[in-house]
Amino acid sequence: MNVGQFKVIDAGFMTTVQDLGRYGYQQYGVSVSGAMDHVAARISNILVGNDENEGLLEATMIGPKIEFLDDAVIAITGGDLQPTINGVHTDLNTSIAVNKGDILTYKGMKKGLRSYIAFAGGIDVPVVMGSKSTFLKAQIGGYEGRALKAGDILKTGIVHSKVSGREIAGNFYDYGSGIVELRVVLGPQDDDFTEGGIETFFNSEFHVTNNCDRMGYTLAGEKVSHKDGADIISDGISMGAVQVPSSGIPIIMMADRQTTGGYTKIANVITADLPKLAQAKPGDIIVFKKSTIEEAHILIKDLENRIDEVKKQLSSQDIEKKEAVKIKSIKDFNLTINGKSYTVNVEEL
Repeated sequence: MNVGQFKVIDAGFMTTVQDLGRYGYQQYGVSVSGAMDHVAARISNILVGNDENEGLLEATMIGPKIEFLDDAVIAITGGDLQPTINGVHTDLNTSIAVNKGDILTYKGMKKGLRSYIAFAGGIDVPVVMGSKSTFLKAQIGGYEGRALKAGDILKTGIVHSKVSGREIAGNFYDYGSGIVELRVVLGPQDDDFTEGGIETFFNSEFHVTNNCDRMGYTLAGEKVSHKDGADIISDGISMGAVQVPSSGIPIIMMADRQTTGGYTKIANVITADLPKLAQAKPGDIIVFKKSTIEEAHILIKDLENRIDEVKKQLSSQDIEKKEAVKIKSIKDFNLTINGKSYTVNVEEL
């Protein structure tokens, strides 16, 4: 198939091109960026037959309005922002064939906060430092280093196979409960907090504030007390690190976090729970549960096994579709030539 295009009619609240992140450059002060919900992004790309790390669109809170300038195959995953094509509801977690002139739009948030749109063949934007991800503060990557805006026209890659009609059963996570339980591993500076501070951290409910973005989530709730203050010699910050500055209010660092920071970090959200956090919206309740490195390893292994099962499931669907097409394409004809009868099998190629 040929390279396609789509046009942004309305960019929504914030829509950017992301992949799984820009690794290997934090020592130079370049943030990792990448999809906030890494699982939804991977599933979206898998559904349309892309590499899991291919660029796709991440839409936050209010999805974009897109016109397809060519036929395409897309998949929408993550939070349910109620997507429609030509005004008709469309399913999540399914690869969908769209036609030239079709319009994708969203009605608004129902469950979760972020939606992912993958295009078969990927999105054709420059690879910067090994990634297509948009890093907004540095204005690099993605489409011109910025969030999309009305009038933008983006190109998609070459679709190598027919991948429409693939589907999986539901999301990996429940994005709609309003109570988000996050398992965390204590450290690296948990010794800088009082015993009461640790108890407050694990026994309190915190709320996501309006100050939640791709850089970090500021929470509201009980203050977590330090022994001798919040300042430390700056060190590295990972995705899901829970910083507690002198205010005593936790801040969870996210995809566009700074590479180093000088506040104590009481804990780190385990990788398997980061998608739940990425889909949390202002007002949602956050509760922290103590975990271990060993449990975190088991849970991420289980998650990877589930993703592998999805790949196998989709491969089985592809085989079944091919067999169905093959069966339907064979027809028998009875012909009579020079008084002799013949049965002829005709198969579409």
